[in-house]
Amino acid sequence: MKTSQGCVGGLGMFAYQGKENNMRLDKYLKTARILKRREAAKELALQKRIKVNGRIAKPSTEIDINDEIELQFGTRILWIRVLDIQKQVSKQNAQFLFEILKEEKVDESGLCSNHSE
Repeated sequence: MKTSQGCVGGLGMFAYQGKENNMRLDKYLKTARILKRREAAKELALQKRIKVNGRIAKPSTEIDINDEIELQFGTRILWIRVLDIQKQVSKQNAQFLFEILKEEKVDESGLCSNHSE
């Protein structure tokens, strides 16, 4: 994203905001291998089944380090904290991008039946 940084010596100067430490939600979930496909992440978000820091998130929501993400899929609710953001990561190192805070299984009635912290 470009932002105007005012004029220096009569010349208009533009600088890019620092986006090195954040990423789109749908891309992060795929890169961290929490979900297999970016399209799956997009669908969950459009169904309002993903929250970032307690707020319903869109696929384009920017994720930062230390954000907490809640995902509701199938009969499972997963809470994670973002530890790192990388554009590309190996399958072995994907697990180091986040930590699981809590996981609950939900039965068909919507009641939690099991959880771990």
